[in-house]
Amino acid sequence: MSEKLSEKFSRGELLNVNCPSREVLKRVTSRWSVLILLALRGETLRFSALRRAVGGISERMLAQNLRYLEEDGFVQRIAYDVVPPHVEYRLTPLGEEVGEQVVSLADWLELNLNRILAQRQQASSE
Repeated sequence: MSEKLSEKFSRGELLNVNCPSREVLKRVTSRWSVLILLALRGETLRFSALRRAVGGISERMLAQNLRYLEEDGFVQRIAYDVVPPHVEYRLTPLGEEVGEQVVSLADWLELNLNRILAQRQQASSE
């Protein structure tokens, strides 16, 4: 029996060029989004504190990635009606879930960094 196209999309097939989950994957796995998700785990941070936490990110890239993460429901933007404006960012419950996955990847990378660098060195010397 053939599976309906709508059922395939609801399950998500990342290898399918037309799968909408690819856009979410692209957003979540960008270098800056991963680092933002890591920085916000268990924290509520103002824009400037988040920028300091994610070393090397420009204001433009931080704003863009926060906007994407907010659109996808991973980050909550909290604006306070005060002068000067005060805005904070924190992970939503969905953001906490994806953050756990990102932490697993980050842990694996850190634990295997020496092996990866050794492989890179070997490949460049061949």
